[in-house]
Amino acid sequence: MNARKAILAGSWYPNSAKACEIEIKRFLKEIKIKDSLKENAIGGIVPHAGWYFSGSISCNVINCLKDKEHTDVIIIFGMHLHPESSNYIMKEGSWETPFGEIQIENKLAEKLSGRFAFNIETTEHFVHDNTIELQLPFIKYFFGDAKIVPIGVPPADDSFEIGEAAAEIASKLGLKAKVIGSTDLTHYGINYGFVSKGTGPASVDWVRKENDRRIIDIMLTMDSSAVIKEAISHQNACCSGAAATAIAAAKKLGAKHAESIAYATSYDKSPGKSFVGYTGIVFTSS
Repeated sequence: MNARKAILAGSWYPNSAKACEIEIKRFLKEIKIKDSLKENAIGGIVPHAGWYFSGSISCNVINCLKDKEHTDVIIIFGMHLHPESSNYIMKEGSWETPFGEIQIENKLAEKLSGRFAFNIETTEHFVHDNTIELQLPFIKYFFGDAKIVPIGVPPADDSFEIGEAAAEIASKLGLKAKVIGSTDLTHYGINYGFVSKGTGPASVDWVRKENDRRIIDIMLTMDSSAVIKEAISHQNACCSGAAATAIAAAKKLGAKHAESIAYATSYDKSPGKSFVGYTGIVFTSS
């Protein structure tokens, strides 16, 4: 079976292993991570803009998840969906990265798709989506032969059951799992039809210190329902279903604490009237 194509390689991130590794090594120097996070990490929240804007945050969160024990599967939640959207899953095959293909953990995906209703993606038929693909080179680089289960979930409380079931099934299969939720934060400006605070430095300040701060603080409480309610009310997370479901799954795997490792906006690198916020959060067992 052919692998699912890496459609954003060469544009949103490099298309060669050498170029990706150069970027990754640079990213790892940009954010200092406490050793305690690396020792106890179970899951995390990552952004999904092009690597130029948010790659450093995603890279460092995913690196935190690597520990001394072998990880069998990364369960990754993403996709831009609305509350009434269907669920999505890829349950067999592989996905291209510049470091080689990542295999789908088909036993876990098959059991999960037998319990819940999903639109099934294949290597040939899938929604073009950046939220998951942008993380895959990092996963392949840090985790080697670990497999993935890529899942799209809407911002709805029913999604939490999928996250919890994914964690439960992985454990019953004897798989050591880690969890990732992919979301960007406030999309502000004329490009996004969100200009409630005008334009200029004051609007950037409001996004950083108020709108994004609220959703980050709620994510740190690990309250999945509150994450979705906040995002729908204040437009400060584009994939709140993915983030909230990752929280539910991480808690099922034993996560009890959350810590923010970084925050940035696209305005930091490309000032303009429209910009996006990004955060990196790590969930740990203590």
